[in-house]
Amino acid sequence: MDDLCTLSCKPCEGGVAPLSPAAVQDLLRHVPQWSLNADATVISRLFAFRDYYKTMAFVNAIAFIAHRQDHHPDLSVHYNRCEVRYTTHAIGGLSENDFICAAKTDALLSGLPAS
Repeated sequence: MDDLCTLSCKPCEGGVAPLSPAAVQDLLRHVPQWSLNADATVISRLFAFRDYYKTMAFVNAIAFIAHRQDHHPDLSVHYNRCEVRYTTHAIGGLSENDFICAAKTDALLSGLPAS
């Protein structure tokens, strides 16, 4: 599979099935620090930072990625941490878009291009 960071999200208006459990497990190997929820519909990761400024800089960078990819996470933002959750609401589960954006989110902290 191509590096997920090099891919772009595809529009999803619904009408397609969520990824199969096997596909989800395969894609999770590309974003190993992300967790899958119990019903396999959401991937999430908690990011910790030194202070509020760093947390908000990260949140703003995620907002830029979300805008560019037209795929938006659910965020829980706190003083020194941010939980990021991806799911494809239109299909009620996970799509490749969720894993692409998770990889781009990870890239923010590794210095790789993320947009």
